[in-house]
Amino acid sequence: MALRWYTVVIDCRDVAAQARWWAQALDWKPIYEAEDEVVLVPSWVDDEALSSTPWQRVPPGLVFVPVPEGKQVKNRLHLDLAPHITDDREAEIDRLLSLGATRVDVGQRDDTSWDVLADPEGNEFCVLSSREN
Repeated sequence: MALRWYTVVIDCRDVAAQARWWAQALDWKPIYEAEDEVVLVPSWVDDEALSSTPWQRVPPGLVFVPVPEGKQVKNRLHLDLAPHITDDREAEIDRLLSLGATRVDVGQRDDTSWDVLADPEGNEFCVLSSREN
């Protein structure tokens, strides 16, 4: 038996708005949209790509589902994003901020190699140093 990491589920108050924000942030696309759930996958994922990619290597998606309460405490789980070494990391952070992200202090030191941001509903995520792989 083999399990694969299938999705990360993000609780939110405005499912459609959060999904649109993350789709823009990651350049992903929705593959399922309903009032109570939106599913995003990487833009390259289509039927042809899926048929040629081994099941266990298909990347996880993001699923947005509604909850009645707003975020109240620091996330216990967060996403780490990293730009490629050929991309301008600071420009990517500026782009995320222009989309509505905010800078967040979760107690990180001033000399860390990552920046902590939050999406429009306050969910923290990190932008790491540039990576080749």
